[in-house]
Amino acid sequence: MNGGGERTPRARRVKIGDREVLTHGVDRHFFSDLYHYCMAAPWSLFFLGFAVVFFSVNTAFATLYWLGDAPIANARPGFEDLFYFSIETLATVGYGDMHPQTRYGHLVATTEIFTGMSLIAVMTGLVFSRFARPRARVIFADAPVVGQHDGRTTLMLRMANHRYNMIAGATAKLWLTRLEQTAEGARLRRVRELRLERNENPMFALSWTVFHVIDETSPLHGSDAGALALVDASLVVTFTGLDESSGQAMHARRGYTHDALRWGHQYVDIITSDDEGRFHIDYTKFHDSAPEPT
Repeated sequence: MNGGGERTPRARRVKIGDREVLTHGVDRHFFSDLYHYCMAAPWSLFFLGFAVVFFSVNTAFATLYWLGDAPIANARPGFEDLFYFSIETLATVGYGDMHPQTRYGHLVATTEIFTGMSLIAVMTGLVFSRFARPRARVIFADAPVVGQHDGRTTLMLRMANHRYNMIAGATAKLWLTRLEQTAEGARLRRVRELRLERNENPMFALSWTVFHVIDETSPLHGSDAGALALVDASLVVTFTGLDESSGQAMHARRGYTHDALRWGHQYVDIITSDDEGRFHIDYTKFHDSAPEPT
């Protein structure tokens, strides 16, 4: 609490992109955004959560059967058979050895069947949504480079299609975020788009390098590593395109801090050709760059 007796909002640690942020005054409850958590969780955690729900529900219904007066025929005294009968009922299997024999047993079994059908429908929908969600397998170079291209100082960023299929109408955009001071003296983080020489690729299949010329019109004009550090600059590249194999729109994004830029570098060439005219692409050198000749 603060000096006035008011409760200080509890800080929540979240990660937005590659940046860690502490939020205050906003309460996010697990069940208020359950669908998002189910879609964003890793597969292992997703199935572990469903297993916990599955066993918890069956334990609860087995307890309800146990509270009744012999509601299940052919069930041995104790909790074990009632638990297995609950699993069979929830999954709508029904082997036939055990079955409800009292009105109380039929009421609990009816409720459990309805619950089981609902859980199966929800689980099926979540699994389908996770599998059907389009994922772009676009890899980005570990670091952008700033060097000479066609006699001009240029920011370059290389990307590649990891699936080796065709992505139609590929579009790339590059953004610069940095702290700027307004006329009133306030410091704001602003986002400025960096114009690319060619931001569209009609058929993106293998590798693609985008170029931003640092001229008088560029937000990076006159900047170096020290100047970008002072304004806490960062770069964000976004990619969109249509996967011809699935017919779905693909999206990818990568962020870079200001200290990731390699000044005075050029990317190592990864494409060569042999005597038969075939192209060879060496992805082991995809992230490599080398200093420019002085």
